[in-house]
Amino acid sequence: MKIDYFPPMSDQLTHQENKFTQRAFEITVICDHLESPANQGALFRICEAFGVKEIIFFGNAIHINSSRLKRTARNTQTLVPFRSVMDVNDVVNTFKEKHTPLIGLEITEGSQAIGELKFANNKNVALFIGSEKNGISSSLLAQMDQVYHIPMYGTNSSMNVVQSAGIALYSITSLLAD
Repeated sequence: MKIDYFPPMSDQLTHQENKFTQRAFEITVICDHLESPANQGALFRICEAFGVKEIIFFGNAIHINSSRLKRTARNTQTLVPFRSVMDVNDVVNTFKEKHTPLIGLEITEGSQAIGELKFANNKNVALFIGSEKNGISSSLLAQMDQVYHIPMYGTNSSMNVVQSAGIALYSITSLLAD
């Protein structure tokens, strides 16, 4: 068996050398009982990478000084605004008053594939993600304007919540960047 070797085009760029254009988007990520400090830290990192405006945590306390969160976040927890709320209904109502689309990321009977993602010419988006164990609660799902899932082709029925959030944020920012 012949294996072709393709040498790298060049060395990896450092953080200072990358040529990405920094952008900020009016995207808020709302977390329904996200528990793991590793996932919370990874969420900060992925949200910073996609120019997310704010992360809102509810249902569980975020331990911002957790060493695991800090190691995973790689200092992005200092760059992305966040808050914890007790009552998510106040958050939902505020978004609804502003006509911000409420997008749930969950596999449901009526969810659509993320490739079908669309929303009006609204530049504000609220992306709801669920907990590691239970996803987004039924009562919260009922309030969503749209629910999307990521099509998977293996035998597993789910993927890590932050990996899913990264795929969804890529899809959302691709639409907003145009």
